Amino acid sequence: MVLKFYLCGMINRHIFKIKFLAALYFTLLLGSCASKENLLYLQDKDTNLTKEELSYEPLIQNDDILQITVTSINMAAVAMFNQNLFINGEGALTLNPRQQDPGYIVDGNGDILFLELGKLKVAGKTRLEVIDLLEEKLAKFVIDPLVDVRITNFKITVLGEVTRPGTFPIRDNRVSVPQALGLAGDLTIYGDRKTVMLLRDVDGVQVVKNIDLTSSDFITSETYFLKQNDVLIVSPNKTRQQASKFNQNASLYVSLASLLLTSVVIILNASK
Repeated sequence: MVLKFYLCGMINRHIFKIKFLAALYFTLLLGSCASKENLLYLQDKDTNLTKEELSYEPLIQNDDILQITVTSINMAAVAMFNQNLFINGEGALTLNPRQQDPGYIVDGNGDILFLELGKLKVAGKTRLEVIDLLEEKLAKFVIDPLVDVRITNFKITVLGEVTRPGTFPIRDNRVSVPQALGLAGDLTIYGDRKTVMLLRDVDGVQVVKNIDLTSSDFITSETYFLKQNDVLIVSPNKTRQQASKFNQNASLYVSLASLLLTSVVIILNASK
C-alpha cells in the first residue's frame, strides 16, 4: 500500500515536471530569437527625402468620392456649385441637413459630372491639378473662385502582427508607411520587419510589393507613401512561427503524457 502511494505521488510529480518544462521551453524559445537586428527600423539611416519627394500628392482614381467646395467673395454666386451646402442668413456656406449627396463619384472612365461644366476628366490627376482645372473653368461664371478638393473615401488597411489591425480613414489624403503602422499601434515584437507586404490595386490588378523596414531604401521607393485602399500585411517572424508549431505539437505531447500517467494511477488504484 505504501508503495502504491509512493508511485502515485511520483507520477503526479512527473506530470507537473512535464508541464513545467514545456512552459519553460516555450519561454526560452520566444526570448532567444528576438535579437536587436530583428527589431530596429532603418538600420542604415543614410537616406533622406528630397523636397520634391516630401511634396507627394496621391492621384485621383476611379471610384474615388470627391468633396468639392467652391467659395468666392460673392457667396451667392457659388451656392449652386456646392453639394450639401447653402448660404445662411449671414452669407456663409452651411451644411444642408436635408441633402445627403455623397459627393462627386469618379466613374469608370475617370470622369465626374459637375454642374454647368459637364463631364471633367479627373482620374490620374492630383488634388491640386483638379483644383486648378475647376478654378479655371469656374472663372467664366464666378469672379475669383476658390476651390477645395478632398477624397472622402481615402482609407488604408493594416493587418497581421500589429497591435491594432484594422482599416483607417485618412482625412488629409496623405499617409506614409510609418504613419500607417503608427495608426495600427506599431508592429508587435513578433512582426517581421523585413517582409511587410503591400497590396495595391494598379489598373484593376492586385499587385504585391515587399517592404523592408530595416533598410532606408524603401523611403525613396514608390511604396513609402500609400495610395487609396492600399493594404499592409505584417508577416510573423521566425519566433512567432516556431511558437505556433510548438503550440500545435507540445500541447499534444503533454496531453498524451498526462493521459498515460493518469491511466497508470487509475490502474494502481483499481488494484487496491
